[in-house]
Amino acid sequence: MAWALRIFRIFWSKPIRAGARQFPDNQRMSSTTFHPSVAPVPLKQDASIIALVGLAHAASHFGHLLLPPLFPVFMVEFGLSFSQLGALMSVFFVVSGLGQASAGFVVDKIGARPMLFGALSLFALAALLASTITSYSGLVMVAALAGLANATFHPVDFTILNQRVSPARLGHAFSAHGLTGNLGWAAAPVFFVGITAMSSWRTAYLAAAVVFVLVLALLVVNRDKLSTQVAVQHPDTPAEHSMAFMKLPVVWWCFAFFLLSTMTLAVVQSFSVSILKAMHGISFESATLTLTAYMLCGAVGVFVGGFVASSARHSDRVVALSMAAAAVLLALCGTGIFGATLTMVVLAATGFAVGVGGPSRDMMIKKATPKGATGRVYGLVYSGLDTGFAISPLVFGAFMDRGWYSATLIGAGAVLLLSVVAALGVGQRTLKPVVKTAKLA
Repeated sequence: MAWALRIFRIFWSKPIRAGARQFPDNQRMSSTTFHPSVAPVPLKQDASIIALVGLAHAASHFGHLLLPPLFPVFMVEFGLSFSQLGALMSVFFVVSGLGQASAGFVVDKIGARPMLFGALSLFALAALLASTITSYSGLVMVAALAGLANATFHPVDFTILNQRVSPARLGHAFSAHGLTGNLGWAAAPVFFVGITAMSSWRTAYLAAAVVFVLVLALLVVNRDKLSTQVAVQHPDTPAEHSMAFMKLPVVWWCFAFFLLSTMTLAVVQSFSVSILKAMHGISFESATLTLTAYMLCGAVGVFVGGFVASSARHSDRVVALSMAAAAVLLALCGTGIFGATLTMVVLAATGFAVGVGGPSRDMMIKKATPKGATGRVYGLVYSGLDTGFAISPLVFGAFMDRGWYSATLIGAGAVLLLSVVAALGVGQRTLKPVVKTAKLA
């Protein structure tokens, strides 16, 4: 925890002044409630909460890649085809998407902390089960269990951040949240492949189970920093009131944005290496390094985007500009006009553009969220991410099978442009006033 606190002190040298105190979602200040007498929130308190939630998010992304790094091993061990391996991820995303849409209701009812502890326990159980499997059906069970564990994290994380972190630091909190997720993605392949090379894949999964247990233990020790207030339903309120948020058009515009933007990310993650090899004759190693550079540039973009999100008044416009820039760059890569080397550079730069919009995207969703419905809204909206990951390989995989490599990148850029329309649609339909808070010195 000490390293995290030092990092946050670099960027926030002074505490927030009056008006920045944490409020539950159903007790947020209006623009007219500004009390100079309210005590400032210490930086250490916010930093601790952000670091703990970031650690949990890193663990969820680590669990997101519980199976894929060892797909080549499973092909040999169990005689599997690419279609069977792809079906494992379909199981993961379907379970995660359905679970995420419903998990938000539970988070709002019982609080985020119990759900967080349960999710980490499920990931530990999935890793333990993976160490004992002897058939393809066992892998399917692991994928389903990991998908169920993954379903909880976004509604949990954002409920904690929105309730417990000072409003003026939320942009930085969302940035740290995105960064730690990318770090979890980056750590998983190295962890599983490295331990498998030194010992065996079963040992790697046992070690992963230990990692999840250690993260869970640390969060339990610091559980007081993760408590949240639940949405209280009055006795005279109709039961269907909890579903009222689903009637809001802005929620579905948010869902559409996540679905469309994630479809593009799935194209880059799944097919960019093959496209670079086919269009420019780039070696497998160089093409893979380009994908790695894309993810690293994305992480840098998320870092920069945290400062942008903290100062921008119109989050939807920041998101729209970032995604539009990325869409243009991606489409230009698809035309083949850059040549091999410059295409790799521009594709990596696309990751930076997408990353810059990440924290503002989360701020955009926050502004569109009705009071007392944080878990439900984030759960439904982020299920669009799982839906995009599930649909994209089916659509663009057909392009790839026909050798339409250029059309795949251009099509991905076109889909990302559609997400720009969705982002602006969210901004136009967000009626919630922006909370005025003191700026950080």
